[in-house]
Amino acid sequence: MDLRQLCQGFASTGRIEAIVLRPARGEPAVSVNTAVAEPGRGLIGDRRAAGKQSGRQSPKREITLFQAEHLPLVAGWCGLDYLDPLRLRRNLLISGLNLVGMRSPFPDAQLEWAVGHEVRIRITGPCDPCSKMATELGAGSYNALRGHGGMTAAIVAGGVIRVGDSVSLHAVTTRPAKISTDD
Repeated sequence: MDLRQLCQGFASTGRIEAIVLRPARGEPAVSVNTAVAEPGRGLIGDRRAAGKQSGRQSPKREITLFQAEHLPLVAGWCGLDYLDPLRLRRNLLISGLNLVGMRSPFPDAQLEWAVGHEVRIRITGPCDPCSKMATELGAGSYNALRGHGGMTAAIVAGGVIRVGDSVSLHAVTTRPAKISTDD
């Protein structure tokens, strides 16, 4: 097997453990059982979906994801007994998959993920922590989250996401590699 094939193989499917909406900047995040994902906007009811209407949001960051298995690690590094995912303000808490592995390292081969029966997403990059994490989680939390802040994604196809939905590789889309003209 070559590296391209290895990057498309996953031992299991993932699962949506929690859905988090952030109604507005500075307001508490809320946990919901279902959410509507809309391409170009994000999750309806989340502040990013409202912000997209004004053209301020990046399509690469329509939705944010956090690795459920990292919650106890980050909690320990922050000196906490437990870390409620609402405090991280990431939209989807996913278990069972390595979120970093969900992003193709090859620019000409994109991995498209099925979330439940309708929604399709593409991982676009890391979701680095912001300085607000230090306020929320205490001293050292910014560094605790570095490399463990989650991932961002674009919504390829919209629909309803439910807690308990599976997350699995749906398709690999390829496009021709760019030819360099630098000689």
